[in-house]
Amino acid sequence: MAVQSWSDVLKSSKKTALLNDGKRKIHYLFTDGKEMAEEYDLETDELVGRRWRHKNALGAVGPWQVEVGEPIAGPDASTSSEVIKENCSNPIFMRKDTKASFQWRIRNLPFSKDVFNVSVEPSERCIVIKTTNKKYYKKFSIVDLDRCQLPLDCSALSFTHANNTLIVSYKKPKEILILEQELLKELKKIKGPCEGDVDCKTQ
Repeated sequence: MAVQSWSDVLKSSKKTALLNDGKRKIHYLFTDGKEMAEEYDLETDELVGRRWRHKNALGAVGPWQVEVGEPIAGPDASTSSEVIKENCSNPIFMRKDTKASFQWRIRNLPFSKDVFNVSVEPSERCIVIKTTNKKYYKKFSIVDLDRCQLPLDCSALSFTHANNTLIVSYKKPKEILILEQELLKELKKIKGPCEGDVDCKTQ
């Protein structure tokens, strides 16, 4: 079963823990050289961040790619008038899960809720966001379901809109909930160093 296969990959990885800034930070090193860094809120146990880093064909380590949490801020270009920056009013897409649901937030969408059409495309294994005014379009996959090879369920999808932000939620299937509970138990057994340990690989 694919869920068990992904669970085995997580368990067999080399893990380093660090408790810092109210978060449990876990660094995973997989046998294929990939790295994953996760952050959990110590009070709620909610996942607040997940990033991946891969090696390229030449063996060089690439930059961190955000899967869950706030996008990584780039270099501060505010002091240079020659640098082209993305318009701050452009839509900002990010994932921010809850314990019960996968959740995505798209900021800077000043339209009413009835403008949005959010649907599941099972054949393409993705969620599609469209607007009737043709001002925004987004297609994205649920990588957790892909890793576990679980089907997409149209009834698990819902969305709301408030404060210029579209919030798309997808209820986690029971297989994912069980996997996350088991993983969290394992992570809590890892005795991490105290705050400020410079040897910890998590960032």
